[in-house]
Amino acid sequence: MRRLIAILAFALFALFAVSSPALADNPHFLRSSASGPNNAGNLDVNFKIAGLGDNVTITVTATADATAVYACRNNGGNFPSDPKKTQVSGPVSASGDFTSGKNGQVSGSLTLSPPSTTLACPGGQRRVLVSVSYTNVQVSGGGDTASIPGTFSRTFFNI
Repeated sequence: MRRLIAILAFALFALFAVSSPALADNPHFLRSSASGPNNAGNLDVNFKIAGLGDNVTITVTATADATAVYACRNNGGNFPSDPKKTQVSGPVSASGDFTSGKNGQVSGSLTLSPPSTTLACPGGQRRVLVSVSYTNVQVSGGGDTASIPGTFSRTFFNI
């Protein structure tokens, strides 16, 4: 009987010893930042998350409110005196799955793209991105969210 009690006590101890690290997992952002927009108008959202545990896969999502202006540009590289243009605004997002290492951390980057447009240009002209702006940038994952303050914008052409 003593032997059975000792085995049960050891089994309970082993169960709690193995499960306690999982209870201690606390995903949180150590850092988050954004850079850009780059030459294509994309915004890179960079992050580092800790407190995941070893070899844990997590889905991370970056979001923002974006405004893009598109216009028609002729083959000579100029804009007509009355250019055909449009402004598009709306939410943009990007997601990815990342797996932590033995240290329970994930570092990564997600790329946000400008909102798309249906602007159709006449013959001899092509659609170009004139400007783009991102606000309310956030990155979330594992139940935590980090806001990245600021407005990230770029103007490619003055029309």
